[in-house]
Amino acid sequence: MTFTLNLHTLKDVLITPLQLVDEPLEIDETIQPGALDYTSELRQVGPLPVKGSADLLIEHRDQGSHVNDIRLRASYHGDFEILCARCVEPVATTLAGDFDLLFRPEEADAIAGEHAITPDETEIGYYQESGLSLEDVVREQVLLSLPGRTLCKEDCKGLCPRCGQNLNLATCSCGEAPANPQWNALADLASKLELKH
Repeated sequence: MTFTLNLHTLKDVLITPLQLVDEPLEIDETIQPGALDYTSELRQVGPLPVKGSADLLIEHRDQGSHVNDIRLRASYHGDFEILCARCVEPVATTLAGDFDLLFRPEEADAIAGEHAITPDETEIGYYQESGLSLEDVVREQVLLSLPGRTLCKEDCKGLCPRCGQNLNLATCSCGEAPANPQWNALADLASKLELKH
């Protein structure tokens, strides 16, 4: 029999080694919009289903000691809005991903002094004594799945650097005003660079 975690309304679901001793923990959770803070540029606009499982991996160490690692495998899929890099208008986007991660207790590697780590250990995360927060893991994975740059359209005109007008919606009269003298040196440099090419 497999125990299923189905906590659609709870915030900060903690996964602990004790829950995983006898069998894997099946995860079927839906994170509602507003439950997680991502960044000021990203907003979740629909439910974010997270499905997967957590397993306990016992890592045997020297002198008969062991470490309780948690392996978390899951997937997510949801609707978001991300701000356009030029005009800062919200752009609808779907973010989805699968992850297979290993987490170790924080105190397991708290060895005084410096020590070398193996390439495998660079892929290990850590969890606190209270447990592994599913929401923290999902938040990090969503942020890692963000595209490098999002535009509302390829030819987005952006914002006027003087008045802030969204140039996709209307033109402004700033182009007719005299240029700010602080930008003259940059304009001269740009024209020199164009002449050399």
